[in-house]
Amino acid sequence: MKDLSSKRVAIVATDGFEQSELLEPKKALEAAGAKADVISLKPGRIRGWKERNWGDEVAVDGVIGDVRADDYDALVLPGGVINPDKLRIHEGVLAFVRAFFEQGKPVAAICHGPWTLINAGVVKGRHMTSWPSLRADLLNAGATWTDEEVVVDHGLVTSRKPDDLPAFNRRLLEEVAEGEHAPASI
Repeated sequence: MKDLSSKRVAIVATDGFEQSELLEPKKALEAAGAKADVISLKPGRIRGWKERNWGDEVAVDGVIGDVRADDYDALVLPGGVINPDKLRIHEGVLAFVRAFFEQGKPVAAICHGPWTLINAGVVKGRHMTSWPSLRADLLNAGATWTDEEVVVDHGLVTSRKPDDLPAFNRRLLEEVAEGEHAPASI
């Protein structure tokens, strides 16, 4: 396992995040020594979505507007349907996401997480995967879409669903360990 003890990762989510898609990457990052901060739209706690109902609450470590991409080495965007649908219309979230791409830092998004990337304007020319219903959205935004458990494109890690978490987490840890890539032109 890679030692990520010098790394700090932002996990951006709000109420309705797919529970496993936040908790499993957070656990993998922390097991490798990284500090994984949950960043949200509000302080306190946010509630996950587990299967067909509300899930567990997770403590928020920072609030969009109070944090900067400069303070982090990588970004993770969990899916679920409710979570990215709220995040993708929040200008503060979109600016935060764009800053990671401008700085060439690793970004990982799973399931519906790429919705936020589309609205941030950072997917054009990228090779990606996602939950199948986002295929047309990504293609229309200029990405190349493929149905694979994990796709990595110059520091951008994407996966389709919770079943892909083992592969997603492996590649996430590899990209965080590798560090910055050439900044994306957005």
